Amino acid sequence: MEDTYQYAWIIPFLPLPIPMLLGVGLLLFPTATKNLRRMWSFTSVLLLSIVMTFSVNLSIHQINSSSIYQYVWSWTINNDFSLEFGYLIDPLTSIMSILITTVGIMVLIYSDNYMYHDQGYLRFFAYMSFFNTSMLGLVTSSNLIQIYIFWELVGMCSYLLIGFWFTRPIAANACQKAFVTNRVGDFGLLLGILGLYWITGSFEFRDLFEIFNNLIYNKGTNFLFVSLCVLFLFVGAVAKSAQFPLHVWLPDAMEGPTPISALIHAATMVAAGIFLVARLFPLFIVIPYIMNIISLIGIITILLGATLALAQKDIKRSLAYSTMSQLGYTMLALGMGSYRAALFHLITHAYSKALLFLGSGSIIHSMEAIVGYSPDKSQNMVLMGGLTKHVPITKNTFLLGTLSLCGIPPLACFWSKDEILNDSWLYSPIFAIIACFSAGLTAFYMFRIYLLTFEGYLNVHCKNYSGKKSSLFYSISLWGKEGPKKKIRLLTLLTRNNNENEKASFFSKKVYRLDGNVRTMTRPFITINQFDNKNTFFYPQESDNTMLFPLFALALFTLFVGAIGIPFNQEKVDFDILSKWLNPSTNLLHKNLNNYGDWYEFVINAIFSVSISYFGIFLASLLYNPVYSSLQNLDLINSFAKKVPKRIFWDKIINKVYNWSYNRGYIDAFYEASLTKGIRELAELTHFFDGRVIDGITNGVGVTSFFVGESIKYVGGGRISSYLFLYLSSVSILLLISYFFLNQ
Repeated sequence: MEDTYQYAWIIPFLPLPIPMLLGVGLLLFPTATKNLRRMWSFTSVLLLSIVMTFSVNLSIHQINSSSIYQYVWSWTINNDFSLEFGYLIDPLTSIMSILITTVGIMVLIYSDNYMYHDQGYLRFFAYMSFFNTSMLGLVTSSNLIQIYIFWELVGMCSYLLIGFWFTRPIAANACQKAFVTNRVGDFGLLLGILGLYWITGSFEFRDLFEIFNNLIYNKGTNFLFVSLCVLFLFVGAVAKSAQFPLHVWLPDAMEGPTPISALIHAATMVAAGIFLVARLFPLFIVIPYIMNIISLIGIITILLGATLALAQKDIKRSLAYSTMSQLGYTMLALGMGSYRAALFHLITHAYSKALLFLGSGSIIHSMEAIVGYSPDKSQNMVLMGGLTKHVPITKNTFLLGTLSLCGIPPLACFWSKDEILNDSWLYSPIFAIIACFSAGLTAFYMFRIYLLTFEGYLNVHCKNYSGKKSSLFYSISLWGKEGPKKKIRLLTLLTRNNNENEKASFFSKKVYRLDGNVRTMTRPFITINQFDNKNTFFYPQESDNTMLFPLFALALFTLFVGAIGIPFNQEKVDFDILSKWLNPSTNLLHKNLNNYGDWYEFVINAIFSVSISYFGIFLASLLYNPVYSSLQNLDLINSFAKKVPKRIFWDKIINKVYNWSYNRGYIDAFYEASLTKGIRELAELTHFFDGRVIDGITNGVGVTSFFVGESIKYVGGGRISSYLFLYLSSVSILLLISYFFLNQ
């Protein structure tokens, strides 16, 4: 086993040859490299699969032996200063490495088809492999210097991938926004690392934790300064994991390709912040005020992310705010001291969210054939609906991910989220109420996404929330899905036998038969005249097998990964694999795991949270499911609304909630007005001061000297008569002035 640990260095470095060889190949042999591009994707998957196998092997040994292994070597030694590099293999490392590699493999397989027609195919795989290398290096780091190096590499890779389509201005702006926002957190992390080294004299985790705890318990250092240093470390995690108030980069990061969105939101960049807090947990746990701040930031992020996801139209942006909210649950658990629950939810959420993002990519591929390649349309849920018949595999896997994120048993996120909610009641009833309310919001907006995307409905009574006059609002089923009772026919369909000049309208009474072989159609199946614009549409299609296989595999993870953390001890048989896995870390943290005694006690605790989730699903179904959102039900809602003052019910509640959510809580606008605009005005003022005052003084001295010299040169003409005239004139003026003052 010792020999196995000695070769653990291959975990971060095995995927590294791919970006290096691709870079050299594209530089020296571009044609040959591009012709063999499928080979590079296969090699990327193969190397990451080897890393996954090795990580699983290490984890099995850790579960059986409860061991921690660290290997370091000296990099530089100078007097009392010694900097060592190495790797640390403990339960946290093995959990994160398995998470990164499994999700990474699925994303790479998915990307082979998703990015196949993109000109940057090889560049994308080079970035992805380097991204995986950076994240694996981060989780295996044995000291703070290594963490900071790989931390910056992760940020660099995310910058490159978010701005992958850099020719689009919106993508270029998004990657810059992510880069600048994360620089705030990275600067805080650097200050925290330097401050801790100044206090403890070490970067190594074991020495750092031991010296730091002794100083705290013996009051051997300034407590305020220590708390400030630890708080700076947390600022780095806040930015990376998109916690309030440094969350603004996350929804804009959706401008990158969908596979990278899945990787960022599941197992890499946003998980890095959670990993940092978990790795440095012995520092945070001895300072109660910092733990309170962590839990406070977590609960604010939970509620903010859930409310901002309610009214978003972009499917990926909605999932991004969902990620923000779910990571808030993980941060809340860490702030409460529930180390096990936090890592458990990080695992379950990662697989569920990867499934949802890859499913959204499959949906976007289907929509691109209908509305043309335009991200603002192919990702707009308002333009979707009725996809169930055409993408059944994507629909079923997406439904599994949705149910898991809603906390419906027995799917993965149910076990972890329920544990966090139970712990929150013991920590703070106020936090518990907010967390449970946000769980209901999660169920609502996730089923809103699902229903708008795969079902859709025609809401003919819906007024836009800006207060303008009512208009028709279509969540379209453009390929022929009808309303629940067929009272309103959205459109009619053309067959291949019809004349090409024949058109269909939303309210046509004539119905045509569809050809069964819709996938082989080479001509548009429908042309719609709407607002004097002629739009041509095609049938959506299910994705290829290379995109469906990762969905199926992640669906299995979503179904069964929750079993590793089932906290039950029945008849002396311990089912809690996660507790065994984390046993060395939890012993170091002096943290006792909370295990439920039996099924009855667990069910009683879970009934409340599951009921809230079902209530959220019910509300979403009532408003967005075509079966329940018929005209009669809408009339019932409107009649109920009339009993309450219209201004209070509609304008003050729905309007404000909708505008708050759709406008991102006005936080981006506030940053734009206060920070961006303020910094620009300060820069303009500084430029003016520098150009007109600083340069003005310098230039003024030069100009004055020039004019003085020009004036003097006319005085010194060399004639004695001129000198005498000037002398006598000056003396006369002085005498007149003296006489005037003497007579006053």
